[in-house]
Amino acid sequence: MAMQIKESLYEKDDVASMIEWLASYGLTEKQGVTRLLYSKAWVQAQRALKTEMEKVGLRTHFDSVGNLFGRLEGTNPGSKTILTGSHIDTVVEGGKYDGAFGVIASFLAVQRLHQTYGPPQKTIEVVSFCEEEGSRFPLTFWGSRNIQGVYGLDQVKGLMDSEGYPFLKAMKEAGFDPDTYITPVRDDIEGFVEIHIEQGSILEKNQKTIGVVSHIVGQRRYTIRVLGESNHAGTTPMHDRRDAVSAASEYISFLTSKAKEMDPHLVATVGKVDVFPNVPNVVAGEVAFSLDIRHHQEDVLNSFCREIFSTFQSHADGNEIQLEVAQWMDVVPVELSTEMNSLVREITENHKIPYQDIISGAGHDAQVFGSICPTCLLFVPSRDGISHSPREFTNIQDLEKGIDVLSDLLYKLAY
Repeated sequence: MAMQIKESLYEKDDVASMIEWLASYGLTEKQGVTRLLYSKAWVQAQRALKTEMEKVGLRTHFDSVGNLFGRLEGTNPGSKTILTGSHIDTVVEGGKYDGAFGVIASFLAVQRLHQTYGPPQKTIEVVSFCEEEGSRFPLTFWGSRNIQGVYGLDQVKGLMDSEGYPFLKAMKEAGFDPDTYITPVRDDIEGFVEIHIEQGSILEKNQKTIGVVSHIVGQRRYTIRVLGESNHAGTTPMHDRRDAVSAASEYISFLTSKAKEMDPHLVATVGKVDVFPNVPNVVAGEVAFSLDIRHHQEDVLNSFCREIFSTFQSHADGNEIQLEVAQWMDVVPVELSTEMNSLVREITENHKIPYQDIISGAGHDAQVFGSICPTCLLFVPSRDGISHSPREFTNIQDLEKGIDVLSDLLYKLAY
């Protein structure tokens, strides 16, 4: 698949101009970035990064699904690898920093360490994961979960994007032929480090430069269908109605109140509601709504789900309503490496960099690696907490401080 790659237009070793350079792959008229898995912009960006890695002496390769690695070989024979990086896929009309900063920061940190100290004792690899967001196809963490061994081709057979384009066809056209797929599972990774924009406003409000992530929340997602009976809006008495909208409204109100009451870190979101037949003069016979629940402790998730679904069912039974609950995501919470986090706190205190411990309410590739090896996730502030938007921004001072902390951590882990 012949594709032209832009020249490196960024200034050497400059994070801000490198972010602008990478954003040029998939830049939209609204100054957002749309770089979806296996798209033309995605292919160009991954290949451009590969070229830049090679220019600074990293040994590069793609695995079978398109994860890109730049390897700085360690002097200690047989040592395991310290892996660092993030993802380059975006949401539609996303920002320039989400994922991309983590890849660029890891690249620059390793480049600077190599220039200053020479080769490490332990091998360091910079990774640009092929996919994390789930923006094109209905799955997330395709890159890291292949490395983990949870995903393979079986998970994407028959999968299509919103335009009906098959996953496996897109994969082949991007240069990763499913017929030559070899599992990318790795058993040589000693630890994983990811740096990311916060995508929230906590660090900015607290005037902190670094967030040390202690946990990444578990996520459960459901589609809940409430089945009543469609009927005439003018001739059906209120006490005779099996109104799906009324029932769904009660459920949504209850779960929202219960989440606020149960735990300050618990969040529950109903983001999508479909009403049938969805006309003004008919009592609705069916409502389907999404439910996204997140918390960093599994027992809190279990307790909340038990209580709300039990209440929903009791109401349904007493009001001749049918209830269907279908779960389609169950990601367990992950506690990140206390040892690595202690090193980060030591680094930030030594350099007098303001930091705080923080819980990540969003999923990241670190969540996948946290279940298989010691993992560290660092945050830098997001202006106004805005992300997944062209307005996404982090100032250069915070970006550079993030790279400094990442560099020191990689030095402690690998040198």
